[in-house]
Amino acid sequence: MRRSAARPLLFATLFVLAGCKSPCRELSERFCDCVDQYQRTACLQDVADRERNIEPTDADLAACEAKLDTCTIDPDDRTTCDILQTEPGKEACGLAR
Repeated sequence: MRRSAARPLLFATLFVLAGCKSPCRELSERFCDCVDQYQRTACLQDVADRERNIEPTDADLAACEAKLDTCTIDPDDRTTCDILQTEPGKEACGLAR
């Protein structure tokens, strides 16, 4: 009986872990929400490729996590992408130099 209870817990844990994305990937995917629909698939593929090839440091992950809180791009409202045209918006989303 104990074994049968552990199996669903294991599958639930694996399911949750499989769906986890790094904060840097989540932030990059927000930018993909702002490109034209026909470019979005390629953008998301580029993000996934970069994530496989570049290992972010703990500092990178912390910076991306902070930008997730300030970057207010909403995938359901394309007008929120307009913030990327302003310096404060670029800074909020981690694009400012």
